Amino acid sequence: MTRFTSVRVGLGRGGSQTRPYVANGISMEHDDDLIRFEAEGAPPLPETPEQGHVEHDGARIWYAAYGAGPPVILLHGGLGHSGNWGYQVPALVEAGYRVVVIDSRGHGRSTRDERPYTYELMAADVLAVMDRLGLERPAFVGWSDGACIALVLAAQAPNRAAGVFFFACNMDPSGAKAFEFTPIIGRCIGRHMADYARLSATPDQFDALFDAVGLMQRTQPNYTADDLAQVAVPVTVVHSEHDEFIRREHAVYLVQTTPNAELVDLRGVSHFAPLQRPELFNDTILAFLNAVVWAGEQTRWTEHDARDLEILSRRANTLNAETTDALSYQVSPEDVLS
Repeated sequence: MTRFTSVRVGLGRGGSQTRPYVANGISMEHDDDLIRFEAEGAPPLPETPEQGHVEHDGARIWYAAYGAGPPVILLHGGLGHSGNWGYQVPALVEAGYRVVVIDSRGHGRSTRDERPYTYELMAADVLAVMDRLGLERPAFVGWSDGACIALVLAAQAPNRAAGVFFFACNMDPSGAKAFEFTPIIGRCIGRHMADYARLSATPDQFDALFDAVGLMQRTQPNYTADDLAQVAVPVTVVHSEHDEFIRREHAVYLVQTTPNAELVDLRGVSHFAPLQRPELFNDTILAFLNAVVWAGEQTRWTEHDARDLEILSRRANTLNAETTDALSYQVSPEDVLS
């Protein structure tokens, strides 16, 4: 039975206005309206010699790997690319994880054929990269379409997934809100268009990608409650207070229907939380990852700074807390301001 409790994750109280913060040499200043992201994109990914393409089922799938430790795969959202994780990769490497990013087929540096998109096809692409890198059972962090890819993979191959961090997506069409264009969405699409033209082998095909991905998103995935009940790995469903696309009721439904699932509510952010409040989002990922590592009895005895130790300790206390009917983290941007 799914369990819910209420805890707060944070590093102290503070004001909600933009404040500069630097971690791993990267400024974590807030970008709530995506003005910086539109102009500059996310910070560049670190340099790594471990990158390349995997030929799989009519496509060349680009990947890159960083760091050493328990493996975690980051899967980006629709129309974007792995560079959108620029705030997250250094933080996870610094925390002691081996981080792998993958450009979904037709996105970023990856190619595609003419077949319609399916989440199952893209999950198979991820498995091909895992096989190339020798990754048996990584944890997954998925954002939007990347979350669907991760959960589909975990449902179909539970022995290949340690757990899924499921951020900002729906597992059936009823979970999506009616679309309303906003300036923030416009800025995000503008950045995606510019990045696609810079990275893609078919730089003039963004409109075709937009249409093909949009068709998939309107009709897939279409998991039933019975399908979700078969998911056999830990799942953390993360929902932002101002998500432009996903209904919170659907996030609650996913947690109530999926075994070994928990809900994390992020207040004050939207579908673009990894870019808007990177420190908040990174802390939430680290809590999930440390829980997955602990649950798998793979406790890591590595050096952590005081902040990492605080996250680990807080997570351990949470796992031992009294529960009621469900588990819900209430996380606010103010909580991570010093």
